[in-house]
Amino acid sequence: MGIGESDISFDPDIIMHINTVFFILDQLGVNSGSNFSIEDKESLWNEYLTPDQSLAIIKTYMYLKVRLIFDPPLSASLVEVMKAQITEYEFRIMIYVDPILEVEEVIPYE
Repeated sequence: MGIGESDISFDPDIIMHINTVFFILDQLGVNSGSNFSIEDKESLWNEYLTPDQSLAIIKTYMYLKVRLIFDPPLSASLVEVMKAQITEYEFRIMIYVDPILEVEEVIPYE
């Protein structure tokens, strides 16, 4: 988020938003039913994802969602680009989680 690691004044807000995104990921089917959440910066990604799960897209998705909630860009066009990326990642995550899902069944929301 561009905040120095020593500045912990925003940690409660950012942690709250991260946990919201974990809930969304749960609904998308990533570790469904795990009710995973964090309490501090000591949590590790491998506590949430198994080694066989695609980590890169989840990290990028988490960053974009939290950034858009916590510190959205001032540029409306940049906000729209971020929203489009988020929608694409949600689609790709759902297909990754449930590869049997037919592409026609998944309609990304706007």
